[in-house]
Amino acid sequence: MDALTAAVDWFAVPLQFEFVRRALLVAVVAGAVCAVLSCWMTLVGWSLMGDAVSHAVLPGVVLSYMFGLPFALGALVFGAGSVALIGVVNRTSRVKEDAVIGVVFTALFALGLVLISTVPSQTDLGHILFGNVLGVSDTEILQVVVLAAVVLVVVWFKHRDLTLYAFDRTHAHAIGVNPRLLETLLLGLLAVTVVVALQAVGIILVVAMVIVPGATAYLLTDRFERMLVISVGIAVVAAVAGVFVSYHANVSTGGCVVLAQASAFTLAYLFSPLHGVLGRRRRRAPSAALPDPGAQSTARP
Repeated sequence: MDALTAAVDWFAVPLQFEFVRRALLVAVVAGAVCAVLSCWMTLVGWSLMGDAVSHAVLPGVVLSYMFGLPFALGALVFGAGSVALIGVVNRTSRVKEDAVIGVVFTALFALGLVLISTVPSQTDLGHILFGNVLGVSDTEILQVVVLAAVVLVVVWFKHRDLTLYAFDRTHAHAIGVNPRLLETLLLGLLAVTVVVALQAVGIILVVAMVIVPGATAYLLTDRFERMLVISVGIAVVAAVAGVFVSYHANVSTGGCVVLAQASAFTLAYLFSPLHGVLGRRRRRAPSAALPDPGAQSTARP
């Protein structure tokens, strides 16, 4: 009974504080919307693109701070701008896309760091870099919820076309779906999703929330619709666990959320019945142990 009481208190005591309830809301909403988009990021192979957009928004965030504008506005402008810049350079030069992505996101991130050094107070900017989910304001919560709702609504109406684009772009083009428009839409959704997750984990860790849930679900199922459900479930559980662990251990909330997601990926990587390392070995072991029928027949006199 004491163990049960202690377990209940472990969850109940933090919920008495409003900042914990706010953190839970933001972490769960951001985790869920990132998890949905991460499924397409995993299938399309845009892990590096997610990293690029998450770092490229830093100058926009700093400029918004300098001019007293909402962080989300500057982040959206530079997120979308970085995507457009990558596309232009990729189409007008012989440099491969991964190299272009590396050049653009490192240059914009460096610009953000230079701008930070010119701002007298770096407190709020540090929160953007590393997350400040325990100190979100009503305005920031509203921004997160509204932007997340926009992403989910667009995905709801376009998920069939986006899924077809991820699996077979040639077939999508053959039936009248424009792959270039879908690519632009997906990149735009990525930029908005990065902004949603900024308050939860900051720029440094946002790429993990956009990639890890989808990659984990990819190891657990071969059906895309089920992959979406699993990815969101993993992200929500990781968000809740990360907030409570960070409260009791007095450590970084964003770091705890991402570590919880990484732990889920590690378990799936090792023990997934379909694609886990140990799961594959267990499936091979019985077949290796079976006697060879051909060997038995040749051994008979």
